[in-house]
Amino acid sequence: MPLLALALLLGGAGSAGAADAEVQLVIKNHRFEPAELKVPAGQRVKLVVHNQDGTPEEFESRSLNREKVVPAGAKAAIFIGPLKPGRYDFFGEYNEATAKGVIVAE
Repeated sequence: MPLLALALLLGGAGSAGAADAEVQLVIKNHRFEPAELKVPAGQRVKLVVHNQDGTPEEFESRSLNREKVVPAGAKAAIFIGPLKPGRYDFFGEYNEATAKGVIVAE
């Protein structure tokens, strides 16, 4: 019986990741699209960044304490949250003048 309880407990823990919200962000022409992403507050989010440019870009957010280089033509996953309701700025470190955006947790 204890093994069954342990299996149920571990099975539930494994499925927690499956409940993560997933949002897509594209880097194109040295800009983030969309420039504003809405995510659920209080929930962990998987942010999938697809760099469609011919050069690498670094997703960086000081307010989220995240940074990740995404090679040209590649995708990268960045996990954030759970977030409190609010606005969280991000930018592309290699193209700061154009690559800007905000994540809105609500």
